[in-house]
Amino acid sequence: MKLYRNGWITVIQSENKSVSLPQFIAYMRPNKYYLAAFSAFFIWGFFSLALKPLQHYPSLDILFYRVFFSVVTMLLINLCFRKKVLKKDWKQFKSMTAKQKRSVVVLTLGGGVFLSSNWFVFIYVMNHISVKAASLAYLICPILTTILAFFILKEKLSKWQWFAVMISVFSCVLLSLNHFEDIFYSLITAVTYALYIISQRKNSEMDKFLVLTIQLVFTALILIPFYPNYSGSLPTESLFYGCLSVIVVCFTIIPLFLNLYALKGINSSAVGIMIYINPIIGFLIAVFYYKEQVTALQLFSYFLILVSIVVFNEKLLFPRKVKVVPAEIEGLK
Repeated sequence: MKLYRNGWITVIQSENKSVSLPQFIAYMRPNKYYLAAFSAFFIWGFFSLALKPLQHYPSLDILFYRVFFSVVTMLLINLCFRKKVLKKDWKQFKSMTAKQKRSVVVLTLGGGVFLSSNWFVFIYVMNHISVKAASLAYLICPILTTILAFFILKEKLSKWQWFAVMISVFSCVLLSLNHFEDIFYSLITAVTYALYIISQRKNSEMDKFLVLTIQLVFTALILIPFYPNYSGSLPTESLFYGCLSVIVVCFTIIPLFLNLYALKGINSSAVGIMIYINPIIGFLIAVFYYKEQVTALQLFSYFLILVSIVVFNEKLLFPRKVKVVPAEIEGLK
């Protein structure tokens, strides 16, 4: 890659292609979005530490209170600290065409359905199947996200990235051997979150925190009619509310916002592949903290997944050198 000056325009030349300096800066800027995605999935990797103590509570009860508490928290944040953003986005929404408005509404509410479905299945798998099964779900999810992004969003993948996907597929097949129940529940969990990522990549018109708030409010409205008939008795243990507070703030609002923010600057495939950080941490916690059994085949599979992450992100991890060449300005010879 070469950087040179042609007249008053600085140009970067790489692989017989030239781009302007602003384009090059825009190319380098996604690093903060990668950091946001990495942080979100790194945080989610430790989710079991807050969720596992609640395993004697019904999964649906945990979902109810997680959604309701998240809604109250996010509404307070928006109404107390983000009034200007609300007014700005409302004006922007009113200025949209009918087609744009319909797209924003469908993607936002549809995302809420995918998200709440993912939460319920994940809570059930984590507390009633195994931590490893929950981790396996997010090993499958990047593959589904990458493939769906390729077909639905027409996102392009390099040969190395396709090779990384193939490594991931192979490693997940190895992990599923003799664990059919795990792979069944993992697939359901993975599909719901993959669809959420894909839908929110296209939903880029509105403020991400506001979008997340609307999605959770919509989810709460869906759940409220089921609460009287399907919820258990009102929890009285301080442990429940302590763990739930951690889940709402540390494992819901913060990582979800980081995830949506990352989708503003990098494509769904890149965010999808970052999901691997979550199950790798979850797998290590399952083995070393919860003492779940692990085989040599599973260890080898996780090693392959680490390799696939490196291969998929090789351009980011091993950036090409930029060589600055003294410029020759036309017309000043």
